[in-house]
Amino acid sequence: MVKKRIVVKIGSSSLTEKDGTLSPLKLAKFCHAFAEVKKSGHELIVVSSGSVAAGFREIGYSSRPKTVRAKQAAAAVGQSLLMQQYRFSLQQYGITPAQMLLTKHDFRNAEHYQNIFESLSELLKRGILPIINENDSTAVDELTFGDNDMLSALISGVTHADMLILMTDIDGIYNANPISDPHAEKYTMIHKISEELFDQTDTSTTAVGTGGMRAKLQAAKAAQKMGTAVYIGTFTESETFAHIAGFRGGGTYIVPEKEKQMQTYKQWIAYHASSHGSITVDDGAAEALLNEGSSLLLVGVQQIEGKFDKGEVVNVYSSAGTLIGKGKAADRSEELQHLKSLSSPPSSLVVHRDFWVSLHNSNVKEGRYI
Repeated sequence: MVKKRIVVKIGSSSLTEKDGTLSPLKLAKFCHAFAEVKKSGHELIVVSSGSVAAGFREIGYSSRPKTVRAKQAAAAVGQSLLMQQYRFSLQQYGITPAQMLLTKHDFRNAEHYQNIFESLSELLKRGILPIINENDSTAVDELTFGDNDMLSALISGVTHADMLILMTDIDGIYNANPISDPHAEKYTMIHKISEELFDQTDTSTTAVGTGGMRAKLQAAKAAQKMGTAVYIGTFTESETFAHIAGFRGGGTYIVPEKEKQMQTYKQWIAYHASSHGSITVDDGAAEALLNEGSSLLLVGVQQIEGKFDKGEVVNVYSSAGTLIGKGKAADRSEELQHLKSLSSPPSSLVVHRDFWVSLHNSNVKEGRYI
């Protein structure tokens, strides 16, 4: 058996009763499945929703709240209750859980990003089960983040996971909504997530979740770009996570575009780093960057905008205005502007190929992941 690193994302709809409250029985069944996969020798990271479901009744709401402020209050109370339930259910298997609460801002800071990787690596080394959730009580962005779908994809990337398993209440990706269309057909294996596929997916959400199948596809595309295989399907006790990781599940698999996973620092440049300026390049430079693995030289630069220092990240655009990639600037913007203004500009380095990431045809918009 090949040891694998698996990230499992559990949405609110998979952990709750019909009235929106947390289901201890459903959570306990997941914990049994976690124990089975760890017993098989695999490494496991869990990204779990459920804090709002666990807390809203505790603060006097009769049903799941709708407003941001109320959800944040429920999450603040419910997160400790959620972890208490996980700890109770896991202790019979001798598994110690560890809580980690994150926001998108933790990914945008390079030092914090590295700390996420190191902390999770140490926990896995010690046999601890990391249970991660968005910091719902402070992160307003979370409420439109896709019910932790994108968070789980980013965690898969930073930890170089072999597979991301997205648990949902529909058993895979279909070419139409299987609930309303009896002729809808399921995809068993997807190699490329196209715009057509996005158009086919349903954008609706459940009453207890903030994500939909479209959000899961966006997360899957991000994980795929970073070199992680993705599985989307429902949870059944007869189908173990190890079984799914062995490509024997009944849902939909999205396979990575490249066998080699994206390096951690390139993931940070591509999907998290704030851009401090922009550079427009000519067609020859764009071709060299995208298809020849070359560095960007000043001779191929048409325009430099913004003020940035050496080592800061910049967006790079084609002459048509399309974002083609991001990279670390090899020099200050003022110096580059000065050199470019000379009658015979030198072939100075603008972005080295080791600090360049191509983003052509990706879901990145203006330097941030959608």
